[in-house]
Amino acid sequence: MAKIFETKIKSNAEVAESIFKLEIESAKLAELSKAGQFVQVKLPAEEFTLRRPLGIAGTSGGIVKIFYRVVGKGTNFLSSLKPGEILNILAPLGNGFNLNFDGQILLVGGGMGLAPLLCAAEQSSGADVLIGGKNSGEVKFWIEEFKKVSDEIFVTTDDGSFGKRGFVTNFLPEVLVRKNYSTVLTCGPEIMMRGVAKISGEYGLSPQISLEKRMACGLGACLSCSIDTKGGRKKVCKDGPVFDAADIFG
Repeated sequence: MAKIFETKIKSNAEVAESIFKLEIESAKLAELSKAGQFVQVKLPAEEFTLRRPLGIAGTSGGIVKIFYRVVGKGTNFLSSLKPGEILNILAPLGNGFNLNFDGQILLVGGGMGLAPLLCAAEQSSGADVLIGGKNSGEVKFWIEEFKKVSDEIFVTTDDGSFGKRGFVTNFLPEVLVRKNYSTVLTCGPEIMMRGVAKISGEYGLSPQISLEKRMACGLGACLSCSIDTKGGRKKVCKDGPVFDAADIFG
């Protein structure tokens, strides 16, 4: 069950253009959080009434790690906060990944969708990762993060400035034949996840996907993040954000 935590900022620094890494000191929140879940952050300023949903990217050492991109007034304000300042956080929210698998897990992500996969690598018993980004600047900091918690790392960039040139879906078949993976977890743009689900299915795997959706309350009350699934109308914040790919893409 989600609770309110008064947490202290340990660090809040830019790691790539407009992308920040936020570390929050909260041993209890770290203990309760699972890969794939998220937090709702209340910004300490009167002009911001709604909480901001942010995915959990790590929980080790009593530190909750979060990555976010500055895209508007809220995230711009968040990027100005300093170590030692207090954040009011509602968490943990949503349903995370099922990591109860024997054998190696393959993580496939693009852009900021790599954040929950980083936590999955940390909390799993063994994971490889296929990282996708527009260019070298968008992938290098992720590589450094995944080096700490994953086994093999594969990289693609749209412009070929780092790793393989192309999309993760171009390289995915080559990765899948390397090992007998037990499952695939993916997060990123929907078109990418659809491709990952289709290709994984051809290799006998049914991925878990983590959806990104605009939301307000984070508790399933406002219905702003409702989606249609094979099992009926569901809410990304409460029923997800992690779903079986077959339930979403068919």
